[in-house]
Parts: sequence; C-alpha cells; structure tokens
Amino acid sequence: MWGLGRVTRHASRSVAPRALGSAATRRIGATRFASQNVQDLWRSVGAVCFDVDSTVCEDEGIDVLAEHCGAGNAVKEWTTKAMDGNVKFEDALAARLSIIKPSKRDIETCLENHPPRLTKGIKELIEKLQANNIEVFFVSGGFRLMIEPVAKQLNVPLRNIYANTIFFDDKGDYAGFDDTELTSRDGGKPEAIKVIKKTHGHNVIAMVGDGATDLQARPPADLFVGFGGIVTRQVVKENADWFVTNFSDLMAALPALK
Repeated sequence: MWGLGRVTRHASRSVAPRALGSAATRRIGATRFASQNVQDLWRSVGAVCFDVDSTVCEDEGIDVLAEHCGAGNAVKEWTTKAMDGNVKFEDALAARLSIIKPSKRDIETCLENHPPRLTKGIKELIEKLQANNIEVFFVSGGFRLMIEPVAKQLNVPLRNIYANTIFFDDKGDYAGFDDTELTSRDGGKPEAIKVIKKTHGHNVIAMVGDGATDLQARPPADLFVGFGGIVTRQVVKENADWFVTNFSDLMAALPALK
C-alpha cells in the first residue's frame, strides 16, 4: 500500500475482455482499447469499488508493515502467492499475520514513518467519479486501520470501507483478526459487492484492482477493470474486461462535467 520501496513492472496498455467476448476490443497497432460497449458500461455504473494495495496506493500495505516489523522477506512470498491466486487468501492472511504479530503501536509507527503513497491519478479519478454522482468504495484484503487514513485523504466515507480488522489485547498487543470480515477469505470480495448492491441500491458496479481476488468479484460486479500500473499479474491481464496501466484512461471515458 505504501512505504519502503516501489515494486513496479511496466506493462503495455491493453484490454483482455474474456467475459465480454472478442467483440469488446479493437486493436490499433500494438495497443488495445476498450470497445464502445465496455466504455458505455463504465459510464453507466452507480458505484466503483477499488482495491487499495497496488491500486489506490503504490505498495502492498501488509508488506510495508512486515518490513517495518522486521519480517519483510517471509511475508512478501505469501503476498505474491495470494495475489497471483496460488493459495487461498485466508490461508495467506493468517500465515502473514502469525509471522508479523503487529501491535497497535507497530501499525501507528508504520503509518507515521511510511505514510500512504497514492498512485498517480487516483485522486483525480475519484474526484471525477464523485462529481458524476458515482459512489466510491474500498474493498480490500488489507487492514482497516491502515486504509482509513487513505479514505480520509480521498474523501471516501469510512462506512464505504470493506476491509479486515485486527484485534488487540488490553496492552495493545496482537490478538488475532476478525475472520468474519467478508474480505478475510477467498471469495469474500464478491460477497462484499453483493452487500453493497443490496444495502446501497446500486444496480451496476465496477470493480477495479490488480489481483486475482479482485477478478473474483465479477460477478456480481458488472465490470472488472484490471489495473497494471504498479504490477501486472497475467491472470488479471488475460481475464479483465478492460486492462489499464494508468487511471487517465478511466477518467477520459467518463462523461465531461458540465
């Protein structure tokens, strides 16, 4: 999510809309663009749900926290497995937290020393979405305590965060995590989208993210936009309805403000 070093692989901008079929793309030279159908669907959404790590923010928050706590290398291996879809997310989450065992103070000092690094263009994109009366949510396998400062910075209501909760004892030491949170397990993001549709009344929702767990959100998400601006995961690139490497593409497809 933010912190100690940017892990970036440059990716060519392309579209890989497996769900919508080959007619959903047109090819010009070596670049793929979203078809009119995909762009129309993007413009029709009532809400957009963003992953946070390596999407809204440049780094993987749990990796930054692990590095801060002296457990960086062991945790990064689990993060890569989880984001590539090679292990169940709940197993990776439990394994990483059992290695880090972060106290409340650890998280506070991590945020102080390594404040959020927003991905280029995300602030402008969210502002334009909100100006078009499109509601923004954060649906993340990260930790609520680390995501709330990002939401405040981007004017996203805290009630619109679906993320994981860490428990602490009376001394502030690590005491486990809430495994009833929807995003604490594999397949949890689709469940979060269902809840958002039901409780907020949005008929058309887009999910934007970089990982395999984000890809799982469609359906019930009506559109999945894969983001490769920080890291490209092949499974996401190949199966996204629209794959972008910068947020300006999504901004350009929104209606112009009057």
